[in-house]
Order: sequence, then C-alpha cells, then structure tokens
Amino acid sequence: MKILVVDDSTTMRRILINCLKKIGFEDIVQAGDGLEAQNVLKEHPDVGLALVDWNMPNMNGFEFLEATKADDEFKHIPMIMVTTEAEKKNVVLAIKAGAANYVIKPFTEDVIRDKIGAVVALDD
Repeated sequence: MKILVVDDSTTMRRILINCLKKIGFEDIVQAGDGLEAQNVLKEHPDVGLALVDWNMPNMNGFEFLEATKADDEFKHIPMIMVTTEAEKKNVVLAIKAGAANYVIKPFTEDVIRDKIGAVVALDD
C-alpha cells in the first residue's frame, strides 16, 4: 500500500517514513503542506493511507482533510492526523471531519503501528 506523509517539517517526515519502513511499508510519498499533498494525490491516485500534520503553511492538515473528504476521487483514503494538537476539541473536530485516527506528537513506532493497524490491515 502506498502511504502519503504530509508535514512541513522535513525532520518529522523522515521520522515518520523511518517508522513506516520499520513497520513494513516501502511505497511512501510525501508533501510539505496540504496544497502540495493535493498535487501528490493527483500524481499518485493509488495512495491508500495518509498521515497528516495539522499545523502547516499554505493549507493546514485540517483543511486538507476537509478538502480530500469532499473530493469523490480521494474521499475513500483513510487519513490519520499526526500532530501536536492535543486539545480534545481538535481531536473531535478532526474525527467528525473524517479523520480515521489521531496521533499526538511525540509518538513511538508502536503507537504509529497500532493507529495504522486500527485503520488498515497490516501484514505481520
């Protein structure tokens, strides 16, 4: 399965990609904000899961989540918010908008594996 990692921090993208590779995912694309992520989805319509930060320039993760869930071509893609936004109201807002799961930074590889496993089947 192809996974899209969206975060404005190149360091955080690298950390997430390393976690995903340890879990067993190899087909990973990335973007630095929601606008770039929309273009990546158009180039890679086979993306099966997205891990999305909330706080980013140009188009934040919540705006990207809303836009993607409103797009018939991409609304089927499960999205997991991976963010420092820990307020309960933000978690509720994201879930109501269509987020499949929510991870608060900092996280461990086990947390990422568990949150992804709750959304898609993992090959162990």
